[in-house]
Amino acid sequence: MRRPTLLVLLGSASLLSACIVEAPGGASPNERRQAVVSQVPPLSVRNGANFEDRVELVAATVQPGRLAPGEGARVTAFFKVLKPLEEDYTVFVHVEDAEGRAERLNVDHKPAGGLYPTTQWKPGETVKDEFNIVIPPGSSARALNVWVGFWDARTDARLQLKNPDAVRNDGRSRVLLAQVPVAQP
Repeated sequence: MRRPTLLVLLGSASLLSACIVEAPGGASPNERRQAVVSQVPPLSVRNGANFEDRVELVAATVQPGRLAPGEGARVTAFFKVLKPLEEDYTVFVHVEDAEGRAERLNVDHKPAGGLYPTTQWKPGETVKDEFNIVIPPGSSARALNVWVGFWDARTDARLQLKNPDAVRNDGRSRVLLAQVPVAQP
């Protein structure tokens, strides 16, 4: 039996199939200002995951909050910077069929579209990070789990979750950002 495949789209022009896409680095001061928000807007999902007392996953939105096969959603995560980060981490994103019937897909990416590397994040800032997910036509998934964390590609190490009892996680510093319902025709 053939397993259904989930497709994930990062941005609007590049299709990913379980790979890491390097975004251009560096940014002008204006671009960096656009990556920082002064307030977290009303959100659909609150979180509170603490990664090594350096970054807190405050919350996320998923627009729309329910998908149908062939549709996509815009996911926005909000990260509060607690302490400086010495490494340029990748935000790893794993999108999985909540029932485990399809292969996991990665939407790993540099935060803020590659415009604001984590080594430039300043304590007190809240950084907005956006990416898209798309459900292919004919998918039988009833829900998608969207997992996130921070990963250093050079050392293959993750920022460790400090409060695993407070947030839904898999025990490997991978936090459940959201579960997105999928409507079936």
